[in-house]
Amino acid sequence: MSESTHGALRPATAPDFDVVIVGAGPAGSAAALEAARAGRSVALVERGPYPGAKNVYGGVVYGGVLDELVPGWWERLPVERWVTRRSTMLMTGHQALTVDLRTEDWGRPPYNGATVHRAALDSWLASLAEEAGAVLVPSTVVTGLLRGPRGEVTGVRTDRPDGDLTARVVIACDGVNSFLAREAGLHRVPEKGGAHLALGVKETLALPREVIEERFQLTGRDGMDIEILGCTRGIPGGGFLYTNLDTVSVGVVLGLPGLARSGVRPDRILAELKAHPAVAPLVRGAEVKEYAAHLLPEGGYDTMPELAGDGILVAGDAAHMCLAAGIWLEGVNYALGAGMYAGRAAAAAVAAGDTSRRGLAGYRRMLADSFVLADHRKLRRVPGLVFSDRVQQAYPGLACDVLQSLFQVDNSSPKPGLRRILRRTARRHGVALHHALSDAFTALRSFG
Repeated sequence: MSESTHGALRPATAPDFDVVIVGAGPAGSAAALEAARAGRSVALVERGPYPGAKNVYGGVVYGGVLDELVPGWWERLPVERWVTRRSTMLMTGHQALTVDLRTEDWGRPPYNGATVHRAALDSWLASLAEEAGAVLVPSTVVTGLLRGPRGEVTGVRTDRPDGDLTARVVIACDGVNSFLAREAGLHRVPEKGGAHLALGVKETLALPREVIEERFQLTGRDGMDIEILGCTRGIPGGGFLYTNLDTVSVGVVLGLPGLARSGVRPDRILAELKAHPAVAPLVRGAEVKEYAAHLLPEGGYDTMPELAGDGILVAGDAAHMCLAAGIWLEGVNYALGAGMYAGRAAAAAVAAGDTSRRGLAGYRRMLADSFVLADHRKLRRVPGLVFSDRVQQAYPGLACDVLQSLFQVDNSSPKPGLRRILRRTARRHGVALHHALSDAFTALRSFG
């Protein structure tokens, strides 16, 4: 490792590594795995004592991208449960309307989704990168970028006593508040008080395995994922509940600006969700094992930074690659895909001897040809729709009231009919027909 001082230019010597990757999360480990497989020298820098040490997230991972990255991954992935039930719940303070899909197809290869603990997932992914030849550098904080004579990125400054790390390419996978992407000048959307960020808070609750399987009607390694709308007091966001082997996780995701305006503590909103008549029977008697909070980028395609600069690439949460699109709430799979392509692009640029922005442009081309950018581009309007007041506050109650009125048996008068129920309920919830049609058109244009 070459010695340097703060702000110093990289000495004109051979770099320590071809590729230095900052952050050993899913994006970073996928990048390290691909670059090392291509024969490049790779350092995977992690501020925790081991990959996953600072992560308390556990959630649903959609592993299709692993077909390409780790063939036969389902035999090696540290799975809690395979998701064979997927529910979407619309909720008011006293009602819940649920669309529930159960399928045996998701309980065998090719699996659709699995619940995992991030500590286990991150450690597993990093171990694959190490097996391929990457060097893990734990307990190391990256404090900034090194620059060459033309301003190109040539490595990273660290807090290590033995010096900084120089590289031909740096891949920033350093999380939602990526200071490396900012220092490199790649963020094109001005910061507006966290306007595109959300706070996720979650409790992991211990229950005996047989109790979980009885309450959620599961057997073996089958699992359930419930996504919830209307449980956040009108704050843009949503809730979730999913099953692990002997724990369940329940939480809410809250847009930062709305949360700040509300003056309500996020743990109170989570407590209200746990006490809701549709959720309380599922978590009754559970013991809290963990409380966690995590920032999420939910602005979508239009808030992504530039993905490549001279000597630097950005992937995962650092590139705001989290899809918050109502029926799809995904992040790890996009991080894995972006990391995989970043590793390939960096290795190809090093081999070609051109690690400039132009030489690294293959990264964006690979992303654009894959699901990573294609999904985000197609659904770029959806975050604005999902987090609108009508979707967050009016539609859950409207849908619940329509179904309640439709199923209500009142023999004192004739049944009112669906059109009359719709008109009456829409007026009560302040939903104008032209607004509903506009939202429906946006949804059809995005999801169609």
